[in-house]
Amino acid sequence: MNDSPHNPEPGLGTDQASANPDVAYLRDAQLGLRPQCEARLAALLNVARYHGVEMNLEALRLRPGEHAPNPPELIAWLQEAGLWSRGVHMNFRQLVNIDAPAPIVLLLDDGGAALLVGRDKGRNLLVIRDPRQSGSASPVLVDELRLKQVWSGACLLIRASRHGTIEEQPFNLSLVARLVWGDRKILRDIGITSVTLTALSLIPILVVMQTIGKVLQYHSVDTLNLVIILLCVAIFFEAILTWSRKIMEVVLAAKLDARLNLMIFDRLVALPIDYFEREQAGQITHKISQVNRVRQFLTGKLMNAFIDIFMLTLLLPILFYMNAALAWTVLIAAALIAAIIAIFLKPIAIMTGKIIMAESAKGSILVETIFGIRTVKALALENTRAAQWDRRVAEVAELHVEESRLANWPMTLTLPLQRYCSYGVIVVGAFIALHSKSSVDSSSLFGFMMLGGRVAGPLVSLAGLLEEVQEAKASIGMVGDVLNRTNERHALTNGLRPRFEGSVEFNDVTFRYEGTKTPALDKMSFKIPAGTMLGLVGRSGSGKSTVTRLLQGINRDYSGSIRIDGTDMREINLRHIRKNFGMVLQDNFLFRGSVRDNIIAGRPGLSFEDAVRAARLAGAEEFIERLPNGYDTFIQEGSPNLSGGQKQRLAIARALISDPKILILDEATSALDPESEALVNANIKRIAAGRTMVIVSHRLSSLLDCNLIMVLDRGCTIDIGTHHELVERCAIYRHLWFQQNRHLSPEGFDDASSQTAIV
Repeated sequence: MNDSPHNPEPGLGTDQASANPDVAYLRDAQLGLRPQCEARLAALLNVARYHGVEMNLEALRLRPGEHAPNPPELIAWLQEAGLWSRGVHMNFRQLVNIDAPAPIVLLLDDGGAALLVGRDKGRNLLVIRDPRQSGSASPVLVDELRLKQVWSGACLLIRASRHGTIEEQPFNLSLVARLVWGDRKILRDIGITSVTLTALSLIPILVVMQTIGKVLQYHSVDTLNLVIILLCVAIFFEAILTWSRKIMEVVLAAKLDARLNLMIFDRLVALPIDYFEREQAGQITHKISQVNRVRQFLTGKLMNAFIDIFMLTLLLPILFYMNAALAWTVLIAAALIAAIIAIFLKPIAIMTGKIIMAESAKGSILVETIFGIRTVKALALENTRAAQWDRRVAEVAELHVEESRLANWPMTLTLPLQRYCSYGVIVVGAFIALHSKSSVDSSSLFGFMMLGGRVAGPLVSLAGLLEEVQEAKASIGMVGDVLNRTNERHALTNGLRPRFEGSVEFNDVTFRYEGTKTPALDKMSFKIPAGTMLGLVGRSGSGKSTVTRLLQGINRDYSGSIRIDGTDMREINLRHIRKNFGMVLQDNFLFRGSVRDNIIAGRPGLSFEDAVRAARLAGAEEFIERLPNGYDTFIQEGSPNLSGGQKQRLAIARALISDPKILILDEATSALDPESEALVNANIKRIAAGRTMVIVSHRLSSLLDCNLIMVLDRGCTIDIGTHHELVERCAIYRHLWFQQNRHLSPEGFDDASSQTAIV
């Protein structure tokens, strides 16, 4: 089939196919990709360019000779680039009827791909192009029979992300309701089932009401048997429908939980780091957990409210038809119940808000204690923390008791009215029958007794629904307080994705932290070429760590400009920056899992050999091989089975696994013992080969191998040069150096002279 989507037309050689710039780009990467993988990637690059997006091939973590990436990997790659993508299964007719002009990627059975670029609806043909061919190559027309030989229906739909999508909208009750409405087919089925169940619950009452008197009067056994059969059939179908509705409700709740959890986690990790630095982890966790209340409200109580409304619309006409006077008494009693509940709504809502805040404060104590358990144990703070916990628990308990007392009043006051609707109406009906000329038969009284309670119940539920709405609003407000803050989503999905060389330039950069008046950086300017090892020194608060934060894109609200290889940093995709920049902190967090998993955490697609190579470069291979299970040794939470030096070397290996062009070490050795520090420093030159390094350290001896050392003071660049140059000309650096190396102090150098020099 020479004109099939995955084979070039006769006469089309390799050279012609390689004329496609996407294919040339893939081959320049020297990955040695298989033709099918090459075709699949070229198709995505082509469609992404159609939507104005340049893809970053390195984000796929491809290896030489690798098979074609699967659809989930391709979708994740596209979404990371800021495109909307979805994998679907379509048939030939659906493809013909689509009117969108954007190309569609057809995932072929052999692992390759083809591009659907047009349709000939008159002849029922599709216009297909091989993505490996250049744009000037003629596409081919393919009918259904030929396409089915190489394609089973797998497609990738791709489009540019649209502003105002559900992921970008404020998190509120309306948004959650739209998520529920996304499963309207299930909602429709639940509604139909609920209506049927309501009818089935009424039919036996109506049948018994109409026939029981005649059965007793005429001793009609056949009629009684028929009634029994009808009741059994109704009960049987009611049981089946009840089971079916429960399953549908479970499925609906599970799907909504999945959507909410994915959305919440996605929004949570898109928040800037400084938000997590300001807020308590316990309060964040408690606020996020309130979304469960909202889900329960939407899929449970709100849905039941609609069922109750249907019940009322069905029952009230029946009651008024049976006896208008009695129906009015039931309706008035139900209205009084609703009024009593409405009076208590606001006080209960205020009390609910207090309980939520108290629960949040209690959760903060628990999470903070668990997170800082080492400090709690080290300082013997168990009793202190327990006392704080006791106070919070007592406060919550008191509020719950107070709220229960308040909520008990409407229940108590409405109880007589509810009992009237259930069976008191029969007494009123009998009184009317005895003192009125109009006749009221026993069947009507029996029907009112059975149906009256079914009217009062929904009305009470509808009145109580107002209270549930208030609680849901309070809960959604707490979740929205976290998720509706300014996030990094746009910066993470948009912007340039250049190939970095490593030159860094600060030009009049001024930055101050929120709530402070003094700038952390004040018109800082410096420039270093690619491949430079730069040391940052200065007294505490001079701005060293702030420089590294700005380089990582943690804080972006600065004035001036920061350029990487001549490109303004705010124009570069933030995720692209962080994936190409390595970062090692003073206190690094290791995840639960094996040593190997922690090393390749940033690049999970890499192999064991890559982990070994990074560990060797970081000087970690030596101690890893002595661990009980080597690279498979399990690291517990908090990594208690590793020393500080071992954790640091693993963190350096984790940063090196992605071969970053810029590596930042922020006090990475300050907490190490001399032996561990010496091991890390011994590898610095090897680590620095081919990359730019920015090293923050209080220990100047660890910066002697740096090409340049920059001295900072009060957010300003005081001087920049080599160690020997700074000792000669920079008073601050000279003071810090001799302060740490007094045995090298020249004759006549003392603290007084150093202070004079600094001034």
